Amino acid sequence: MSSRELERVEVMGRVASGDLKLTSAAIMLELSYRQAKRLWRRYRQVGSQGLKHGNAGRPSNRSKPAKFRRRVLNLIQKKYSGSEEERFGPTLAAEHLAAEDGIVMDHDSLRRWMLEEGLWSRQRKRQRHCQRRERKSHFGELVQLDGSFHDWLEGRGPGGCLMDMVDDATSMTQARLGKEETIWAAVEVLRVWIGKYGVPRSLYTDWKNVYKRKATQAEQLRGEVAVTQFGRMCQKLGIRIIAASSPQAKGRVERNHGIHQDRLIKKLRRKGIGSYEAANQYLEKEYLLQHNRRFARPAAKPEDYHGRKWRARELHPIFRLETERRIANDWVIQHKGHYLQLHPGQQSYGPTQRKALVCEWQDGTMKVYYRGERIGFTELKEPTRRVSLPVPPAPRVRVVRRPKKDHPWRQGWQNMKPWFPKPTIAVPLIGIRTYASP
Repeated sequence: MSSRELERVEVMGRVASGDLKLTSAAIMLELSYRQAKRLWRRYRQVGSQGLKHGNAGRPSNRSKPAKFRRRVLNLIQKKYSGSEEERFGPTLAAEHLAAEDGIVMDHDSLRRWMLEEGLWSRQRKRQRHCQRRERKSHFGELVQLDGSFHDWLEGRGPGGCLMDMVDDATSMTQARLGKEETIWAAVEVLRVWIGKYGVPRSLYTDWKNVYKRKATQAEQLRGEVAVTQFGRMCQKLGIRIIAASSPQAKGRVERNHGIHQDRLIKKLRRKGIGSYEAANQYLEKEYLLQHNRRFARPAAKPEDYHGRKWRARELHPIFRLETERRIANDWVIQHKGHYLQLHPGQQSYGPTQRKALVCEWQDGTMKVYYRGERIGFTELKEPTRRVSLPVPPAPRVRVVRRPKKDHPWRQGWQNMKPWFPKPTIAVPLIGIRTYASP
């Protein structure tokens, strides 16, 4: 089953237990109430298998033949492709295929084919949006996440960044103090939030590379969506990341930063706290309880849109960094300047330039997976490279040559031979007559 179908099974299970109403389930699944009733009836009759699509694993009955698809793509690549300024869009290409080549097909199908072949990329122009946004109606529907750099310890300790999570509907707050706004800092505060309340529906962040990044040119040509390491973790949890275009868009968490920079600094000063560990203990035991009691408010609607609370052992294979590395013919991969010798076991043949998945956890643990199975490795020493010392140049022997006494350089200009011949004067025989003797 797909992730969307599993989500439907989970939500319908909550409806069956009486935790959710069917109207709220329709909103969470982004379906109409009528369609939610159909799913609920199918879930009661068949169970979770009734929510699985009937055509799963089978080709579509309305799909075009592979030969026809190859012919269309060859025509597009030959006649209507090129640079970004020259290439045709799917709609224009469909019109020309119908007019010039006699091939009639829908432009949406053509767009999907071109995206899969890398002949087209999505380029959407978004307009500036400044309309005031109202709060969400349910707890866990949208949570804002941001980091605030400040001198929180006022010289008693190092400067740091406060990772702040604020629920959009209730202003419920969760925070942790660390050194930088990194992936692991965001993971730590999200892990605490999931342990307390459950998995939120979506996160509202800014355009930092930690949360979301723009696609490269190669990814655009392939039609791929750019995903960061933190974004991949959220995808596995079913969390949607929304990037704000301006600080004003996520004003709730920005205003919360101002409250912390006023109240938290003074409270840390009175406690004499000078380290991250002591500050985080104080946040959990005292400050956040007082802050939420003072500033949190009830949601507009009582339903909780959080997913279930994941256990620590379930979150462990999700909150990790995953990097693909190409395997050499001797089963060696390079990762962050280190050489890792893989142990393929009974396999004596080479990997034929396949890739291994290197997984790293926050505590420094590293594991390597090959074709979905864990494989052992040994770290090799980096081969020593011979550094050749620069050879000093040989001393030059200066030979002083002095000209002889009769050398032309020592002669005066009077004795020098002219370099050009003396001109000869030719007397013309004009007007002279000759007579023969008698």
